[in-house]
Amino acid sequence: MGERVLVALGGNAMTGPDGSASPQAQQNAVEAAMRQVRALIDAGHQVVLTHGNGPQVGNLLLKNQLAAAVVPPVPLDWCGAQTQATIGTLILNALGRPAATVVTRTLVDAGDPAFADPVKPIGRYFTEAEARRFEKLGQSWRRFERGWRRVVASPEPLEILDAPAATALMAAGFTVVAAGGGGVPVVRQRDGSLTGVEAVVDKDLAAAVLARAVGARILVIATDVPQAVVGYGGRDPRPIGQISAGELRVLHAAGHFAGGSMGPKVEAVLRFVAAGGERAVITSLEHIADPGAGTRVER
Repeated sequence: MGERVLVALGGNAMTGPDGSASPQAQQNAVEAAMRQVRALIDAGHQVVLTHGNGPQVGNLLLKNQLAAAVVPPVPLDWCGAQTQATIGTLILNALGRPAATVVTRTLVDAGDPAFADPVKPIGRYFTEAEARRFEKLGQSWRRFERGWRRVVASPEPLEILDAPAATALMAAGFTVVAAGGGGVPVVRQRDGSLTGVEAVVDKDLAAAVLARAVGARILVIATDVPQAVVGYGGRDPRPIGQISAGELRVLHAAGHFAGGSMGPKVEAVLRFVAAGGERAVITSLEHIADPGAGTRVER
């Protein structure tokens, strides 16, 4: 009997090779990704899937802006929920196995310091004039090398609220897709009610929380590189294979993994193993079914 495995699919599994997020490019990419996932299922593993949604949310935000004078723009948490359903449907169609998508909420703290310093870029690049116009609507924008982009808070994921639904579906024999894009971020009000917020939860950090909540023994973070690398982009890059959690944490603390790319993935596997997970892997999508591939951390 196989293990319960949570696979976090990166953006390369949701878009074309050139980053295109056209409907056909997304469908082709998801179909290719599901061939790898089926290999895990056919090997006897029970698989839980989560995924990124950056390009898809970016497209919805652009539609918001272009059509603002015609239809009311929808908030960012609505965009997250819509992309969970859309990408989830593509996965269900492509997987060819009994599967279900759970539109999933992730609880965050309204007092999280990230809300006071929004730094997560979302959407496309714009001119300064356009950015200033959106700032008057209450949005935060920052200048980057290629132009101006909207930035939002990226608070810590505390709890995957709909994990019990995912667990029940798994018990009924379904492969479950959950917490896409890190989940729809919500905060709890004083009266106990929940409210969506304008934020983005890191997909990999949410995957570690989801993996614990559904009892996954293995966390696989699928990305577009074969493994984590020390000295990436430098003269002497060193790929990391099998490594202890302690050694990886030392490298992470020393700043070897970029905050906007490999850093959250390394942090996610470290959190998962520290919380009792059996094994965590960072590898390319093509090698998620290969037990000897990637950067591997065991408890």
